[in-house]
Amino acid sequence: MKSKQVILGIDPGTNLLGYGVISVDDKGPRYETMGVFDLRKIKDPFEKLANIHAGVQELIALWHPDEMAVESPFYGKNAQVILKLGRAQGAAMIAATHEGIPVTEYAPRKAKIAICGNGAASKEQVSVMIQKTLGVELAPEHLDATDALALALCHYYECHSLAARSAAEAVTTRSGAGNGGTARKSRSWADFLKEHPERKNKD
Repeated sequence: MKSKQVILGIDPGTNLLGYGVISVDDKGPRYETMGVFDLRKIKDPFEKLANIHAGVQELIALWHPDEMAVESPFYGKNAQVILKLGRAQGAAMIAATHEGIPVTEYAPRKAKIAICGNGAASKEQVSVMIQKTLGVELAPEHLDATDALALALCHYYECHSLAARSAAEAVTTRSGAGNGGTARKSRSWADFLKEHPERKNKD
């Protein structure tokens, strides 16, 4: 088992795509890098997607992430914006899945709640909380980068919460079996997804 896990967060966009990388060990999450792909000078929409795919491939080759967290494009936008965001998201997701990297979607509100405790938090508030949480000073040119870090941290919190619940279930199972009670079956994440398929795409 790896002693350190790496999570890549992606805030998709066809003009600016944010990315952020954190690593996680027994001391918790740590900042690694962040940035944006600036695609505003590229006019052809399909060339934008090719650049997104290639850029995410380069990030994967450099950081070897174990998981990727990506923002869901469904956030009250108009149909044209959703289409563009969905294409950008898909280009990034294909780059990850081609390398066997699990991908999880999070709605913007979900990530904001995880970081700030407020689903209506501004990008600036998210940036401030990210810096406090990771203990770093960041001065991003574009807040899409800190949004991507927020997605990576949100995924870390979700996995940490799941691990805690699984551990609690295992303790309950052992306790029930050892005291004449009704033993509960300890379930894995895969078992949980079989019972709740909607959780494959968290929102």
